[in-house]
Amino acid sequence: MENLRSRLRFGSKVEDVQLRKRRSLLYSKEDGQLLNHGLLRVTVFTVVFRLVNCLMVQTSFVPDEYWQSLEFFCQLCSWFSWFCCTRTLTNTTETTLTCLALFYFPLPGSKTYSSKKYLSLVALAVVVRPTALIVWFPLLMYHFWQEENKLRLITHSCIPIGMLAVLISALIDCLFYEKWTLVQFNFIKFNILHGVADFYGSHPWHWYFTQGFAVVIGPHLPFFLHGCGLAFRKYKMVLATVIWTVVVYSLLPHKEFRFIYPVLPFCMIFCGISLAHLKAWRRVAAALLLVSNLVLALYTGLIHQRGTLDVMSHLQTLCEVSRDSSHPQSDVLFLMPCHSTPFYSHVHCPLKMRFLECPPDLGEDGYFEEAAQFYNNPLLWLRTSFPYKSSQPTHLVLFDVLEKEISTFLQGNNFTRTTEIFHTHVPEGRVGGSIFIYERH
Repeated sequence: MENLRSRLRFGSKVEDVQLRKRRSLLYSKEDGQLLNHGLLRVTVFTVVFRLVNCLMVQTSFVPDEYWQSLEFFCQLCSWFSWFCCTRTLTNTTETTLTCLALFYFPLPGSKTYSSKKYLSLVALAVVVRPTALIVWFPLLMYHFWQEENKLRLITHSCIPIGMLAVLISALIDCLFYEKWTLVQFNFIKFNILHGVADFYGSHPWHWYFTQGFAVVIGPHLPFFLHGCGLAFRKYKMVLATVIWTVVVYSLLPHKEFRFIYPVLPFCMIFCGISLAHLKAWRRVAAALLLVSNLVLALYTGLIHQRGTLDVMSHLQTLCEVSRDSSHPQSDVLFLMPCHSTPFYSHVHCPLKMRFLECPPDLGEDGYFEEAAQFYNNPLLWLRTSFPYKSSQPTHLVLFDVLEKEISTFLQGNNFTRTTEIFHTHVPEGRVGGSIFIYERH
């Protein structure tokens, strides 16, 4: 009898265990469905958000966006991401690939680690922009140091993926250049070894520490500093990567905000930790972040430096005039710092246009910079270049700060200002607050 009771108790325990397993499976399945549904909503929201972002960025940032190429708490509301991420810059692609690679990188607590996946994304980022190696160098060293089977990591992942990436890149470049070309080597040789990047401006070594980094991270800065204090030990390698990248870029004379854009996702990890730690003040902090970043994003995306794009839309109307045989062909001359505006990427017709050129000095005989010659003596350059009215352009495009210097030429050759276009509230040097279009009558 006692044996029967014990069997019944044992059987009931087995049934309870099985029931709990079934319930656990059911709950885990429901949780998985809820998680997938949540991820889908986040994905759809993010895509829609970036589409709106594309439509609401109507200003210019740097010439390269049209001359060289045609963490969730925090990353989406970053003003600099809004301002920069939809532009056709390789820095944008580098940052996107860095975010994806971080997802598979063995960060502390990561459950999605995959060496082949993250190394493939890093290789692609380096192919797109070789400077991505600056960001990833300390992380690659960290992974190598932590990896137990180092030889397998090198022979099964690093070498095959690296060689395949270089080979595919070289084949693509060979196809388009019609000769064997390694673009990544040319990039480094041109910009760093020959120092040609310095030609386009330089800043003091401390510029990223005193200005650049604070501007890029924007209102997130106090949250980043707070998060660093909270999670320094756990994510010291992430912080070391941020510091390493800023230090390396500080050693290069030519500096731009967008160069350190790829460290922004790393910084957002600490910002997210800061927000999570605030608890009762979390909603207030998130609201402050959203409002402050929104103001900056809307101003820089819709107002600041929009004139150089608006002027191209205005000039596009000359296409219809040029097609009319009864009117003389339009001939536009841009008297502005070189590469101030887009060119045919924004004017889709064979309109005759010309701008002041400033090719870098590659040590060739007879080198001269047309833009520098012009700004040394604008009036003399115009009179020398266009001694006869028949050789003069029909339209001149210039910043307002130049108008006074060439007013004699404009008046003497019957140029009349027909259009004034707002550009920026903070004019600087040769870049004025407005753009003027003059037409010859």
